[in-house]
Amino acid sequence: MTDRPQLDFALDTYECIVLYPGPAGPVLPQETVQRLQAEHLAHMQALQRRGLVLVAGSIDGPAREPAPPIGIGLARTGSVDDVRTVMEADPAVQAGLYQVDVLTFLCPAGALEFPLARTEG
Repeated sequence: MTDRPQLDFALDTYECIVLYPGPAGPVLPQETVQRLQAEHLAHMQALQRRGLVLVAGSIDGPAREPAPPIGIGLARTGSVDDVRTVMEADPAVQAGLYQVDVLTFLCPAGALEFPLARTEG
């Protein structure tokens, strides 16, 4: 990890989930793609219900090279590895329809709110 600059304000830390097209997407039958997309949505909704993922959505825009991100989400578990593990359990990721990357996202403390996110209490 790189050295962080000295700041005069606090930071909140999140795990940023980035989905990319996977290598199997172009060769999978359309029926399989539709099934995997439905399973992916169910997986993400389950993670949101459990409070692991705060927000997730798809990116809409023109195709770019190399493969553009197609989805993004934020979690706040304190562990990039834990989030990567639950995302790699996504049936669409396992089938190669999507690839996932998880990285740390920092922003000023209190800058983001998630009124629809379920909080464990």
